[in-house]
Amino acid sequence: MTKTIVAGLLIPFIGTSAGAACVFFLKKDLRISVQRALTGFAAGVMVAASIWSLIVPAIDQSADKGRWAFVPAFIGFWFGILFLLLLDEIIPHLHRNINQTEGLESRLTRIVMMVLAVTLHNIPEGMAVGVVYAGLANGSGNITSGAAMALALGIAIQNFPEGAIISMPLFAEGKSKRKSFWLGVLSGAVEPLFGALTVIVAGLVVPAMPYFLSFAAGAMLYVVVEELIPEMSAGKHSNIGVVSFAIGFSLMMALDVALG
Repeated sequence: MTKTIVAGLLIPFIGTSAGAACVFFLKKDLRISVQRALTGFAAGVMVAASIWSLIVPAIDQSADKGRWAFVPAFIGFWFGILFLLLLDEIIPHLHRNINQTEGLESRLTRIVMMVLAVTLHNIPEGMAVGVVYAGLANGSGNITSGAAMALALGIAIQNFPEGAIISMPLFAEGKSKRKSFWLGVLSGAVEPLFGALTVIVAGLVVPAMPYFLSFAAGAMLYVVVEELIPEMSAGKHSNIGVVSFAIGFSLMMALDVALG
């Protein structure tokens, strides 16, 4: 089981690293339309994962509460939202294509704050994978190895374009390809770290698993609404972000049902 958990936690990180490696093969920064498409795809995957891999299992695990089965999911969801809201207010970061910095004032460079923005984005993803594998390890609810793998693969798939989206702009801003690659990899390193921490904490408090599942869902949906949807819709109107969102959503839904 330990090997299964370690592999599951590393799969999304591998996706980010592979995407960051695109900087060695592409000569120019990604076009805005491509960035919108990739961002929309990532948003779709995260929304589907939040519903089928996290919120639905959280409610199912509280079925013994009858009509109040939604309460743990409701509470955990709001704690996830507030947790990311707090991080968003504290950590200085800068989203790509936006010149307004967020978080506490700092003297960090633009590049560092861009990396921090993606790092902030990756924290809930790592927690989501971690809590699902914690549920698999302790037999909580109906979480199967297939469902856990579906979530890990879904996050890895959407992490691939994210890795490229962070490394390519860094290269365009003057960083070497090697440094841009490693900064992209570094932005994804928080995923296995927070995933492992979540596995440990959730494993110690098994009855609270529905709260942990919905907490991760709330954190991921905060990222989608606060960051990804505005980025995929910014500027001249285009449907490419919406179509890509639908593709990501349906792919993650199919993965979860087929493997779960």
